[in-house]
Amino acid sequence: MPERNTPPQSESGDPANCSWATYSDERLLKMRMCNLGIRLQGTVLEPRIERLYEELESRGIDFRPHCWVSDEWFSPDGIPGIAIPFYLLHPRLSRLEKKQMLEVEGGTEETCMRILRHEAGHTIDTAYRLSRRKRWQQLFGKRSAPYPKLYQPRPYSRSYVRHFDKWYAQSHPAEDFAETFAVWLKPRSGWKQRYKGWPALKKLQYVDDLMQEIGHSKPQLSSRQQIDPIKTIRKTLGEHYSARRDYYGIEQNTFYDCELLRLFSNAPRHRNKPSAAVFLQQNRAEFRRHIADWTGQYQYTVDEILREIIQRCRELGLRVDKSPTKTRQEALVMLTVQIMNCLKDGYHKVAL
Repeated sequence: MPERNTPPQSESGDPANCSWATYSDERLLKMRMCNLGIRLQGTVLEPRIERLYEELESRGIDFRPHCWVSDEWFSPDGIPGIAIPFYLLHPRLSRLEKKQMLEVEGGTEETCMRILRHEAGHTIDTAYRLSRRKRWQQLFGKRSAPYPKLYQPRPYSRSYVRHFDKWYAQSHPAEDFAETFAVWLKPRSGWKQRYKGWPALKKLQYVDDLMQEIGHSKPQLSSRQQIDPIKTIRKTLGEHYSARRDYYGIEQNTFYDCELLRLFSNAPRHRNKPSAAVFLQQNRAEFRRHIADWTGQYQYTVDEILREIIQRCRELGLRVDKSPTKTRQEALVMLTVQIMNCLKDGYHKVAL
């Protein structure tokens, strides 16, 4: 990776004192990321990282991954550390992230800890070069396999744990291990009972045995290097979000929007009509059963996608402007088609 010039960092690392907190979106998007002057100290991320370290300690693991601020979540190849996205460090940046990307990944303590446990799995894999082990490869596959931009899940499979949404453990062997580790690490997860009778239990038991073996040993890789720390990233926030929207296809793809806007309304004159999200939620169990019967898909599969569609209706502020009977009939047809298209085309790989 080419070297980058490192601009001077703001003397004030306290997010509460950031002058840009009062900027409009338009003005904030013109700022270079390196000029935000943010750091982990004094933010809500500090106790969450400490909580991760406590969980590792409680499991008999001495290793502590180092963390730094960057433009997104990731754990680099060859470096046993965790990059944490800038937008989690200040409420103003979280609001901008929500507006630009429609969600804030890791925005709650629960979802943040879920991601931290997953990333910790990657760091331990890296630090101890676990993926080189024959048994690791027998259970999870070859870590050298190329990462797909899209993957087609097998929702019915019990060979994988379920930690992140969209059956993310199935996307790549490295993600399978990280997801398995995250389930194993979570306090009171009850993984032995939850996965009893599943082939995935072999992977969890392997992680349990492996951590007992290496927990107090010295890592083979102990680099504290930081890749793309926020203070070196010279692109503007606007450029950052433009690139992310292109990658995830938000403006072009908004996967369900066209059909949802045909079925429901977001016109101001209908703002007092019933909520489309509430309508779908009320009919969710019925829709799930019918769609599962017609398509041959598992109800769990259908329900996961229904949840996404309901959330999208909420984000778009959609309303029911036709009779409930007509809307129910049309919704059932539309949802069946959309769910089949989603499973056929595959899911975008999450950038973790």
